[in-house]
This record gives sequence, structure tokens and C-alpha cells, in this order.
Amino acid sequence: MTNTTMGLHGIQGLLAGKRGVVLGVANDKSIAWGCAQAAAAAGARMAFNFLGPAQEKRVRGLLADSPDALILPCDVTKDDEVDAFFAAIKSAWDGLDFVIHSVAYCEKDCLRDKFVNTSRAHFAQALDVSAYSLVSVARAAAPLMTAGGSIICMSYYGAEKVVPKYNVMGVAKAALEASARYLAEDLGPQGVRVNSLSAGPIRTLSASAIPGFKTMLESASRYAPLRRNVTQEDIARSALYLLSDLSSGVTGETLHVDSGYSVLGMFNDVTEPGSPS
Repeated sequence: MTNTTMGLHGIQGLLAGKRGVVLGVANDKSIAWGCAQAAAAAGARMAFNFLGPAQEKRVRGLLADSPDALILPCDVTKDDEVDAFFAAIKSAWDGLDFVIHSVAYCEKDCLRDKFVNTSRAHFAQALDVSAYSLVSVARAAAPLMTAGGSIICMSYYGAEKVVPKYNVMGVAKAALEASARYLAEDLGPQGVRVNSLSAGPIRTLSASAIPGFKTMLESASRYAPLRRNVTQEDIARSALYLLSDLSSGVTGETLHVDSGYSVLGMFNDVTEPGSPS
């Protein structure tokens, strides 16, 4: 796996000898792909899932230079496929050290209408794919983590506050973060840590489906304390922290990687001292 675009320096060896699972790579813009690149640069070996022929083609293309990567089918909404996926990993490796869960889905219509109009079926689907899948994956992965390990999932600020048009995905992300906390308690005694990473808005395939996403980017870059949007590299570096022993005492947490946007109580439109009025 090459890492020519991310400029991740000083991380060599951070995950040396570690083996991990990456769920949810759609293309090279995916948060999961950025995290996988960083983990590879840090010395990890990884297994990837795909859902259907089109995604398989994209994932295999991205991993063309990584002959030791495992690429296996897995629909996270089907327990038998989740079990088969981790059974294959158990056969190939003698242990597992981390899981990157970057899976979410809801029908596009749920992001266009009001939240109150979300159907029962679409609500259940969003929660199943985006939140329960973490539970299912953790249940299958934990027995392989005989030396402890780290599981991380990808959330967003819409889990905590209302973000217009994010709708049922915000509810699903809230359930995801709560699930991570309960999993942290369940799996902590065996040394498995579970944390959420709440990234600021970033251009991905799934983000393109959110109405007004351009406004979300503009708002974050204008008002966030760092006055910029986060990058794939920003998120990947924080993921490395949560995956590695650098965060050995951290579990059940939600780490915000959003240029500080989530700390704001209101937007600052007051002219700064020395600026033209």
C-alpha cells in the first residue's frame, strides 16, 4: 500500500506487527481509506471488506500494491457474513489487534424530508447499518483479540446537536456513540478499547448525498477555531492515536477531529480588533 499523498511522517513502527480490519472503504476519498493508509505506513497488515462486485473492484484497485492484504466479502447487516469474515481472518492470522468501523447508510429521501417523516423501515435500516453493525462486528472480532486491542468507529457532530438535513443519520450516529461506550464496558476486562472518532465535514462519497453539504463545509471553515476544514490526514493521524498504544488508557470516548467546531456555543461574527469594520 503506497502512501504518497498523505505526508504522514514520524509514524513508522507505531503499529509494527499489528493486524487490523478496515470496514467501509468505498474509494480513495473514504475516511476508512485514509486511516488504512496511515495504519499501513505505521507498519500494520490489514483485511478489508467489500459489498458487491463494484465495491470489490474499487477496493482491489486501491490495494493493487498490497499483496499481503486480505480482501473478503462482508455485508455487515448479515450476521452469517460477519461471522464468515472473521472466521477467515482467524484462519489467516493468529490474532487481531484493531478494527476500523466506517460504515453508515440511510436512504437519500431521509435526508431531503423532515426527520419527523422518517418511516419506521428507514429508521430501522439506518440504525441497523450504522450502529448495530458495530455491535455485531465487535462481538465477532473480540474473541480474536487475545492480547487486547482497539476498535474505533466514525461518528459526526450531528450525533450531539441538530444539523439540518442530517436527520436520521444523526440519530444513528448517537446510537453508534452510545454503543461504543457500552462495548467499552463489556470488552474492557479483556483489554479491548472501544472509541468513537467524530470528524468534521469532509468530502466523501456518502457526504455527497447530504443536501447543503457545501454549506456545512463553508460554515466549518469560517467558524471553527482553526478556521479550516479537516483533512483526510487529520482524521487518519487521530485514528492512529486511538489504534496504537499511545491511547492505551483511553476507552469509551468520542474524540472530536473537527478543527474545534464542536466546542462553540455560538458563531463569532464580531469584527476582530484591527480588522476593517
